[in-house]
Amino acid sequence: MTSSPFLGLPAAVPADGLDAGVAAHYGNPMVEQRQLLAGTAIVDLSHRGVLSVTGPDRLSWLNSMTSQALDRLAPGESSETLVLDSNGRVEYDARVIDDGVTTWLLLEAAELPGLKAWLERMRFMLRVEVADETENYATIGSMAPDAAALAALALPVAAPNGVPLAWTDPWTTVAPGGWQYAAADEHPASAWHWHELLVPRSALGALAERVAAGEPAAAGTLALEALRIAAWRPRLALDGDDRTIPHELDWLRSAVHLSKGCYRGQETVAKVHNLGHPPRRLVMLHLDGSDTILPVHGDEVLAEKVRPETEAEWKTVGQITSAALHHELGPIALAVVKRAVPTDIPLEVHAHGEKVAAAQQAIVPTDAGAAANIPRLPRLGARGV
Repeated sequence: MTSSPFLGLPAAVPADGLDAGVAAHYGNPMVEQRQLLAGTAIVDLSHRGVLSVTGPDRLSWLNSMTSQALDRLAPGESSETLVLDSNGRVEYDARVIDDGVTTWLLLEAAELPGLKAWLERMRFMLRVEVADETENYATIGSMAPDAAALAALALPVAAPNGVPLAWTDPWTTVAPGGWQYAAADEHPASAWHWHELLVPRSALGALAERVAAGEPAAAGTLALEALRIAAWRPRLALDGDDRTIPHELDWLRSAVHLSKGCYRGQETVAKVHNLGHPPRRLVMLHLDGSDTILPVHGDEVLAEKVRPETEAEWKTVGQITSAALHHELGPIALAVVKRAVPTDIPLEVHAHGEKVAAAQQAIVPTDAGAAANIPRLPRLGARGV
């Protein structure tokens, strides 16, 4: 793919890492966050990947292999699903929309080759075809709060089969068949009105010209990441690793249907949810901003530990997965920590050779799981005291 025309906009600063190929910001990420929340700005995500799945067996086929119930997905309905390994670890995540003829999978560009190859291996004799459509379609993001605000953006949304390819994130509420571990009185996802729209890649240049003229405004990936972190919204490429199971990121909320049929990894999903606890858990950290130090992915999170002889020490209990500067909350981060870390003890992050104090806000609580509430039986031969 050629460079995005949005990088030619005034003040555009290229992103790096996972978001290389689009703009990190256009001069003021704080203003861009506010414009995104107001629904007046769009985010260039044309570096993301797009897969299409065609054929009459496409929905039942995807339903049989992934974590979400997709066999009755209606045209225009949005969903999210995970591909797990046999031990329940997350290998791929995909945003899903069907237009009645084709199922479209929106995903990170780095995940596309692996997922495409795996899907092609799993075709067997079924009537399905998988194709990479990234060269034909580009992803544009919006936080428009309602349908009217989204329509007002007048984006050239693709509709090759008569249904606009506009995906709305189900993270806003608990999806049917899902489960929320977070115990917040008001989940921050209630303000997360995220949409990803596919536009013809050939239309990007004209859209960039409209943005240069001032309507709509443009926001970069830094603004998007800050709002995503504040909404506790997981992103596998940053918040996951090769050990991640959905429970650790509270992903049963939107991407897992607990009562659908069998699929690879389903046994682990059911066991951890009904009988056990996830070994790690996602938290949000409110960071001390006095030194203007923002951690990066992989920085260590430490907890204060008191030895029996009352000597205080700090012990590594997790790591930063995502961090950003929020326009209201200041420096914030998502981190994955050990399940047993108490929610009320001091934490600190080691970033850029400095120690940054952090206040923990639990997303996945320490007692997540064991939903079946089955009492443990005493061990055979054990005696009462």
